[in-house]
Amino acid sequence: MEGENTKPKILIFGGTGYLGKYMVKASVASGHKTFVYARPVTQNSRTSKVEIHKEFQGIGVTIIEGELDEHEKIVSVLKEVDVVISTVAYPQFLDQLKIVDAIKVAGNIKRFLPSEFGCEEDRVRPLPPFEACLETKRIVRRAIEAAQIPYTFVSANLCGAYFANVLLRPSESHDDVVVYGSGEAKAVFNYEEDIAKCTIKVINDPRTCNRIVIYRPQASIISQLELISLWEQKTGWNFKRVHVSEEELVKLSETLPPPEDIPISIIHSALAKGDLMNFELGEDDIEASMLYPDFKFTTIDQLLDIFLIDPPKPARTAFE
Repeated sequence: MEGENTKPKILIFGGTGYLGKYMVKASVASGHKTFVYARPVTQNSRTSKVEIHKEFQGIGVTIIEGELDEHEKIVSVLKEVDVVISTVAYPQFLDQLKIVDAIKVAGNIKRFLPSEFGCEEDRVRPLPPFEACLETKRIVRRAIEAAQIPYTFVSANLCGAYFANVLLRPSESHDDVVVYGSGEAKAVFNYEEDIAKCTIKVINDPRTCNRIVIYRPQASIISQLELISLWEQKTGWNFKRVHVSEEELVKLSETLPPPEDIPISIIHSALAKGDLMNFELGEDDIEASMLYPDFKFTTIDQLLDIFLIDPPKPARTAFE
């Protein structure tokens, strides 16, 4: 067994955010000494942010408060760790170039995982608002490659609990559900805990160094209509399907003001068009469930059971 003192030390940027919280807890649970670089807590900070800081400290996480433009501070922290994971939200995607610069100076980082964890951005071309978002991710990818920093790019597809909340609205009382497009396109819904746990496995795996890892387990693939039917079977409810056509989604992406045009463009790409499944995985691709056959991804059926027993709270993704 690998001793605790030999496990890579992990620094997480964006660790107090939606996916970041899962990543921090998975890192700690796997026995890694875990550091979180986060914006300072102030009198104006939300109660939830104060609480997550306290929770992290209670499980042994070292929190370093700072901004992404504090170059010397980041370099100093980097010299204390081995692996860097970023889960910063869209408004900070290009700020990751500052992390890249600091990693180049520190010179000791064995692996950098930038804030990806969605679609495989080099293989999709969505509507302009989402495309502009993905282009910022591509800029960071190319900068990492140019700097020859050891990396892993993770394409985790959809955060399962987040999008189950969006589509099924289980915390609301309602008799209808919105179906985007025909509802027949397949998408990949991965439970956030699994995304985080699998990512912690990836960071120290030589097979994933300087590679893209795609999380596409068969049991996580489902269409909107299949998801709704399964939820009806579990709850005994019957929902009226209200379809929003692809054409309507395109129009909304053109008329909604930024950044409201981004989520609708993501929905068009992932749910209406099925972009997550619109390319085949070849022999050179690394798919997580094939790479780690003993790792049991949560099935869609199991994910919906979680919503029946202890439903994850609805969340919002930061686009501004």
